[in-house]
Amino acid sequence: MAKPAGARPEIGEFPIDTGTCELEPDPYNANGWVLRINGVPSSHIDLADPLRLDFEYMRWIASLVDSRWAASEKLRVLHLGGGACSLARRFATSHPQARQVVVELDGRLAELVREWFDLPRAPLVRIRVGEARAVTESLSEQSRDLVIRDVFAGSVTPEPLTTLEFTQAAKRVLAADGVYVVNCGDGPDLSMARREAATIGEAFDHTVVIADPAMLKGRRYGNVIIAGSDAPLAGDPGLARELLGGGVPAQIWQDARVRSFAAGARILTD
Repeated sequence: MAKPAGARPEIGEFPIDTGTCELEPDPYNANGWVLRINGVPSSHIDLADPLRLDFEYMRWIASLVDSRWAASEKLRVLHLGGGACSLARRFATSHPQARQVVVELDGRLAELVREWFDLPRAPLVRIRVGEARAVTESLSEQSRDLVIRDVFAGSVTPEPLTTLEFTQAAKRVLAADGVYVVNCGDGPDLSMARREAATIGEAFDHTVVIADPAMLKGRRYGNVIIAGSDAPLAGDPGLARELLGGGVPAQIWQDARVRSFAAGARILTD
């Protein structure tokens, strides 16, 4: 039986349309919860503090966004991949004029997340159930300022969401100075990150990469944030300092270094 709207989360495993999700408490934070989807950590939520992001890669994305848009701007955001809607919840607080749509494939998961985590209602945060590529391709041109792709099936992003054709579809819905951001999960050889950087660099005039030094040196599996825009990116020197000061310090690579990193990598296509 579904819990009443606004109910506090409970420890346990719950059936969803694509398998199971599991909620477990954060042992270090009485207000924190970790959401696992089919056994893979997907999101962290602090019920008392929407600005708190425990996943480092989400903090990096938030820092990039903060450096680009003032808190007072009416930011139009498309999130591809929902999970617990951690970033959407964060931006609803940090950018209260933002209007956000979260695309989530799993309808039951979307219902549970709304019940558990007291998300802002539409038009501040709207959850649209659907497949990320199909939804993106259905949207009007220049209808978004920011598109964030954070979609995983297990530990990998579905291939149709990585290609040049899809990247161009995302670009079509962006304003002229809009930003496309992807979370790329990769291993020590960084082969997928190179191909994604090459693909995004083919579609956009400017690119950046954000990741921790160990990841960029090919020492482990982890997350690489890649962003593209037709307007210059990450020009604020304060961003680099902020990224270095996090719990897991990160580096930011500007366009020339990103293109050198991606040199020779095959562009992903349909």
